[in-house]
Amino acid sequence: MQNYIDQLNEAQRAPVLQKDGPMIVIAGAGSGKTRVLTIRIAYLMHQGVDAFNILSLTFTNKAAREMKTRIASIVGNSEAKNLWMGTFHSVFAKILRNEADKLGYPSNFTIYDSQDSVRLIGQIIKEMQLDKDVYKPKQVLGRISSYKNSLITVKAYFNNPELQEADAMSKKPRLGEIYQNYVERCFKSGAMDFDDLLLKTNELLTRFPDVLMKYQDRFRYILVDEYQDTNHSQYLIVRALSDRFQNICVVGDDAQSIYAFRGANINNILNFQKDYEGVNTYRLEQNYRSTRNIVEAANTIIDKNKTKLDKVVWTANEFGPKIKVHRSLTDGEEGRFVASTIFEQKMQHQMSNNQFAILYRTNAQSRAMEDALRKKDIPYRIYGGLSFYQRKEIKDILSYLRLVINPKDEEALIRVINYPARGIGGTTVEKLTIAANHYRRSIFEIMEHIDKIDLKLNSTTKNKLQDFVTMIKSFQVINETQDALYLTDHVSKKTGLIQELKKDATPEGIARIENIEVLMGGIKDFIEGQKEVDGARGALSEFMEDVALATDLDNDTGDDDRVALMTIHLAKGLEFPTVFIVGMEEDLFPSAMSMNTRSELEEERRLFYVALTRAEHQAYLTYAQSRYRWGKLVDSEPSRFIEEIDGQYLEYLTPVETNYRYKPTINADIFGDVDKSKLRLSKPVAGTPPKYITDNEEPKMDRNIRKLKPVSGGIPAAAGPSPYDNGLSVGNIVMHERFGKGQILNLEGAGADKKAEIKFEVGGIKKLLLRFAKLQVIG
Repeated sequence: MQNYIDQLNEAQRAPVLQKDGPMIVIAGAGSGKTRVLTIRIAYLMHQGVDAFNILSLTFTNKAAREMKTRIASIVGNSEAKNLWMGTFHSVFAKILRNEADKLGYPSNFTIYDSQDSVRLIGQIIKEMQLDKDVYKPKQVLGRISSYKNSLITVKAYFNNPELQEADAMSKKPRLGEIYQNYVERCFKSGAMDFDDLLLKTNELLTRFPDVLMKYQDRFRYILVDEYQDTNHSQYLIVRALSDRFQNICVVGDDAQSIYAFRGANINNILNFQKDYEGVNTYRLEQNYRSTRNIVEAANTIIDKNKTKLDKVVWTANEFGPKIKVHRSLTDGEEGRFVASTIFEQKMQHQMSNNQFAILYRTNAQSRAMEDALRKKDIPYRIYGGLSFYQRKEIKDILSYLRLVINPKDEEALIRVINYPARGIGGTTVEKLTIAANHYRRSIFEIMEHIDKIDLKLNSTTKNKLQDFVTMIKSFQVINETQDALYLTDHVSKKTGLIQELKKDATPEGIARIENIEVLMGGIKDFIEGQKEVDGARGALSEFMEDVALATDLDNDTGDDDRVALMTIHLAKGLEFPTVFIVGMEEDLFPSAMSMNTRSELEEERRLFYVALTRAEHQAYLTYAQSRYRWGKLVDSEPSRFIEEIDGQYLEYLTPVETNYRYKPTINADIFGDVDKSKLRLSKPVAGTPPKYITDNEEPKMDRNIRKLKPVSGGIPAAAGPSPYDNGLSVGNIVMHERFGKGQILNLEGAGADKKAEIKFEVGGIKKLLLRFAKLQVIG
């Protein structure tokens, strides 16, 4: 153990060696906080603290797994298994399963993802005959989510006239009713959504003091990573659990608090010292990740924020290259610059694809990057797009598996009751739903007693419903003795899912079957991994729990050699040798939606700080002068964040724009004509606005014009080829920056309107305006 402690610097060692009492570790970017947390846990165990009495909370399963692996290498795998370590949601889901009966839930309750919740809310809105354009399901779910994370239950909502008035003002006066129906339907289905995992844990610890004491006694030492990202609900749970012994260690960085949009409260970390007596504060300020240039540039950014904790991040690393800033004309050109730079860096420095990351503010920005990377044959992976577990064929088979565990799960049942088609139509499902709501029973229970309830269904339909019930129950019998892999294989065949997918012989159809095979492989890997977990047997319920709580980043094995594309929010906690932060433009980053208050702008600045500190060696900041947004080409100006970096840390790859001109929105004609009788226009210098000169000034550039004589017979035709021709003729082989190699088939038009019809090797025939095309003749 001493060897591991000796590896720490003095600042890291201090929080590790404090055994008891509350403490806060303010950890700058790249300062080794994960090492401090893992060695602290190992040290507590070395000091005689039972692993069962330690609770460690993280924000991703991946982080928890990495920490557990490191701890196992110090204290041994057997002891590391006994730690309660995981995400807030996974740990609290485990507690809720143990205590579910107290809240009236089955221990095998389903965990709804956002897709399930949106679908259920959409159904409720339809049943209530509300306008779905006013009550948009995603927006309604977002509102309900914010209520739950602020501990505003249905009862609290209806006791709060201000909330009801606010919803009425936003033309959603019946939002409370939707909230109530949603909660009741989830309860009837034996389901909780992600927010419920926190809300119900708070309910459990508040309503049942004996349960609170049980877990206070269990978790005598609590460690919380990324404390600045906790919301009010998480904060209250941590406060309650730690209140008895107060051996709590929170680690975080206020400069990386970037999740206010999903309820994170920066005040949790700013006010930690006020919540506990005798708090010891430790600061990790030495950055081990990035070059000195990146660290100091990031400091100049975050210093602009007024709301922050005192710390000065520094590094002993080399100075490294300056941060490169590049301006492009369009977002397409920006993508080509990024792709070309990655290609060149790989060739010159033998770098692999996974050493590069492209970070952006919004997912929509990925398209231009993807196009450019594909044309350079650079493999990439998008994080935060459609998750593997959200693909239709995967959701379908998982819905069957959810029914095996919890047949009350109405969302799963409605999804697959007639897929593959088995003659149970929408009208039948509607009757079942109405009956289920009337009798306050699940749809499955109604189907089980279909002969005793008069739904005016014919005997054929009743038989089909009974066959479905029998099939699900047969799966449940198999589930009692077989592991998740055997059952999934059996379900996929018995339900007819595989046969249905095989009907589609297109590449997309084949890919769907391959996805099912990937799922099977994932289940097999999961079962192998479960052999290391104490008391686990690779059962279906264990696998489904893992899937329900997985995130896109958790599924990353890190083996693929691909460029990473992701939003900055997803990049938190990651690091790459080279990082491109694209779309550095006003109204995009900082976002136009986040500039109404100082606190919003400061969060955007923290987001930029997070993006910049992902880079280990080289960072690029790129922006475009125009970008397609909302289907229109919009002019852009550089982000204020570029200007906020001290110039000594920057290298501009394109000339700095100094001639910024305000584009007036008022028509100049309303001010009348200017008397130009004594003015004449000088020849403008390229890139500068025209300049008027008076008669007594000698225009230097026009001196030779005075010697010219008027030509009779009108204006002669221009001698030689048009400047737009570039000497082109039909049959020429040309190279285009974007489309590659091609042959000219036809030329038409004249002057600035001259066009070339070109057949490209990749992309087929295209007609290009020569004044924009920038073609290079190669044959």
